[in-house]
Amino acid sequence: MHTLTADDLKRQPEQLIDDACRGESAIVTVGGEPVLIAVPLGKAVDSRAMLIDLAATLFDQEQISLGLAARIAGLSYSEMVDELGRRKISVIRLGPGELERELAAFGD
Repeated sequence: MHTLTADDLKRQPEQLIDDACRGESAIVTVGGEPVLIAVPLGKAVDSRAMLIDLAATLFDQEQISLGLAARIAGLSYSEMVDELGRRKISVIRLGPGELERELAAFGD
């Protein structure tokens, strides 16, 4: 799955169709924010792999939770964690200062 900007789509709308014909899904963004997910349909598309890819991408972009990603992908929670690990997508996401607070609490 790859990302296109709205400007890319305006300049080359056929790219989205070409990608779909190859079985590739895409996310279209406006101002860096996802606004559209294009998902290919057809017999040649491996829907399980596409759903896993979609779920991993949306989770990586912090658009959905880990639980929702697992449901979209049709995986258990632990299987989704393993899949994200294979893709080198961090499951633990700490905001600014959270690591220091966690380490300080651990030391108490």
